[in-house]
Amino acid sequence: MAFIAPPGYQPVYNPSVPYVGPIYGGLRERVSVYIQGVIPQDITRFQVNLQCGEAEGCDIAMHFNPRFDDMDKVVFNSFQSGSWESEDNVQDMPFSKGQAFELVIAVTAEGYQVNVNGRQFHHFAHRVPLDRVSALQISGDVSIQTINIIGGGQRGPQGYPGGMGVRGGWGGMGYPGSNLPMIGGTPNYNPPVPYCEVIPGGLSPKRTIIIRGMLPHGATRFVLNFKVGGTEDIAFHMNPRVLEGQVVRNSCLGGTWGQEERELSHNPFLEGQYFDISVRCGNQRFKVFVNGQHLCDFSHRFQPFSQINTLEILGDVQLSYVHF
Repeated sequence: MAFIAPPGYQPVYNPSVPYVGPIYGGLRERVSVYIQGVIPQDITRFQVNLQCGEAEGCDIAMHFNPRFDDMDKVVFNSFQSGSWESEDNVQDMPFSKGQAFELVIAVTAEGYQVNVNGRQFHHFAHRVPLDRVSALQISGDVSIQTINIIGGGQRGPQGYPGGMGVRGGWGGMGYPGSNLPMIGGTPNYNPPVPYCEVIPGGLSPKRTIIIRGMLPHGATRFVLNFKVGGTEDIAFHMNPRVLEGQVVRNSCLGGTWGQEERELSHNPFLEGQYFDISVRCGNQRFKVFVNGQHLCDFSHRFQPFSQINTLEILGDVQLSYVHF
């Protein structure tokens, strides 16, 4: 199996728009650009460019330009030597005004596969060599929550996998520490719920599990269970309850539930919103980050960690991907 770096330990959260930032290590096959955001009600258009540099007027390998007008459409194009080339016009609008979205641009040998909200939208053939693409630019009527580069084994500065630099007034990364390990494996994209998969090798100190998805409208609750293989024991149970605005944490060992923990500084789980959960196993506790902010700690009630080797996800949730 090819080595794949874990996704997004250094995402960009809530950048200002217009945004431009480098893609450390460049693009290659199996790399994906992952963007979450919200479309405003008064939108006219926005654009996402994969560029050959950060300077204004540089070549653009792929120009992605949704236009909200009398004939809603999405324009794809490239820009080389100071001139726009032939447009690909798609007479289909995958975005809705006032709604959150998830945009994934997956690099293939033939081009860029663009998916919106889990649906394949358009494939744009390569016109510019991949090794020239070095930056991402976003502008127009759009609010961005998360930008991340995943897959392909690229490293950002200070050895971060998949990291991105920033321009445009945003500097903090706000994510788990820089000593996160490199872990092999391929992300499981758009898995169905209920979800239950073995964590290869089980948990170990500093190992991090990434879960991304969204809460559909009408969602009331969902559950993450880190289970002990071969038993029904749950070493760590995390239960966001949307209507109550709480995230309940607990364990269930030997058929008995332990003491619930509910205290939180904030509740990041909202209907119709995408989320990004990072669960890191430490020596004394689990550390949970949501959307780049520390949410809670949960002291270990079960050891050895290696026997905690199954992740179960249940309830009102749509998954974008899970990565061990």
